[in-house]
Amino acid sequence: MTPLLALDPAYWQVTTLKGILALVVVPTTAAIIAFVFLFKFVSFMHNRLGPMEAGPHGSLQLLAEAGRFLQKEDLAPEQADKRIFRWAPIVVMVATFLIYVVIPAGPNAVIEDLPGGIYYVLAIASLSVLGILMAGWASANKYALLGALRAAGQLIAYELPMVLAVLGVVIQAGTINMQGIVAAQMGDGAEIFGLPIIGNPYILTQFVGMLIFITAIQAELSQTPFDMPVAESEIVGGYMVEYTGTRFLLFFLAEFSSAFAFAAIAATLFLGGWALPHAWGIPYGAMHVLGPFVLLAKTMAFALIIFWVRFTFPRLREDQLQKFAWKVLIPVALANIMLTAVLKVVF
Repeated sequence: MTPLLALDPAYWQVTTLKGILALVVVPTTAAIIAFVFLFKFVSFMHNRLGPMEAGPHGSLQLLAEAGRFLQKEDLAPEQADKRIFRWAPIVVMVATFLIYVVIPAGPNAVIEDLPGGIYYVLAIASLSVLGILMAGWASANKYALLGALRAAGQLIAYELPMVLAVLGVVIQAGTINMQGIVAAQMGDGAEIFGLPIIGNPYILTQFVGMLIFITAIQAELSQTPFDMPVAESEIVGGYMVEYTGTRFLLFFLAEFSSAFAFAAIAATLFLGGWALPHAWGIPYGAMHVLGPFVLLAKTMAFALIIFWVRFTFPRLREDQLQKFAWKVLIPVALANIMLTAVLKVVF
């Protein structure tokens, strides 16, 4: 029993505490991703220092950027549907908050341990496209509308291979609960090739599924090479082109918070999440403290892949993006599911 449960708080108290925790965690993760990868990692790839003036090694640059956006005037186009225009970034941000609900960071460190956690994540992830369509349509701008339509087509095309990639993990783990997937990889009895020393991380047995999942994440986040919805050289800034100040900042927070959330989900599905191999003999109680740091390390490893691709590859054309999803990723994902099912039955 955790200290919190020992106090026997009321339901509304627990819910309030979880809500406050989410309000702290989501912008914090966005700040971590933005500083480490957007400011420093890309600077390293370009052989430069990046921001260095605000705080030690530029560590306070994000606060300066946030202050700059908060001071800007909140404008809307004259012909815009102003109510929908203002709600759009909030819808996108709420969808991001809801993803964090089921990500486990320890034995009990999860806001809500849903029985069908992984498919809850996949369902919630599709909600962000509603906010994007709202932003594009309500802006009364042809570039914004075109960017929103591109985003909708892209998300529809790449959500299917994402679901199929997860299905391979679900078949192997025998559960759709996030904690259950963690236990299947790192719990008692988890081993590969008869060796329990590393548990059974699905990055080895579901390597193809992992590649498909990471690719689909890249498209879900509209990151290069799948950044057609916000392509500056083609549609200025896509569905965000008319947004300023705080509302643009919400889109920025949602993008980087989602990047962290999807990387954490990938770490849970393919690297055992917060857990370390049972064979290492680490006391279960110690993982209440170590778990969040273990998950953070694994999440940053996947985030490194996501942003390395973003800063390395050129943008695809729209037809190339659709062909890659429907003619490559989906057939490969289906083949991976068939092979996983056969091996699950045989072994």
